[in-house]
Amino acid sequence: MPDETPRFTSPAAPSRPCGLLRRLLIMLYDTVVVVALWMLTAAALLPFSGGDWMAGRDPLYTAVLALVWFAYLAWSWRRGGMTLGMRAWRVRLATESGSLPGWRQCAIRFLTSLVSAAAAGSGFLVALFDRERRTWHDRMSRTSLIHQPRSKRRKP
Repeated sequence: MPDETPRFTSPAAPSRPCGLLRRLLIMLYDTVVVVALWMLTAAALLPFSGGDWMAGRDPLYTAVLALVWFAYLAWSWRRGGMTLGMRAWRVRLATESGSLPGWRQCAIRFLTSLVSAAAAGSGFLVALFDRERRTWHDRMSRTSLIHQPRSKRRKP
């Protein structure tokens, strides 16, 4: 019988690859956090913009918002392997060796995930057909999302 344990697991904790639905729910949770951070950023920049800057129209402002988005994700991944959405759904990000990703891996993951989404979501949809449920950005950054179910506690 072949070993069905994914490569990105720690022997200490039972885990399995994160499925597409769980990924989408994590993104929904994290969208709330990112939008809040964007609102704080917009409020902080208001005295400088006079209220005239618009994301998508003003390249510098758009770049600042993208940097805030990246900073939230990368800081979370580097700090503990989880964003707030990932914590809620008991998912962590790990490298192929099981460690936390570096800044370069975070940048590759972030940028490739934008391509994954921009290609009509096909970079995400490949997880449905991949044995390890990995997306384009998982493969490009050599990382993976690992679902760690709650441990069953023994009653005393």
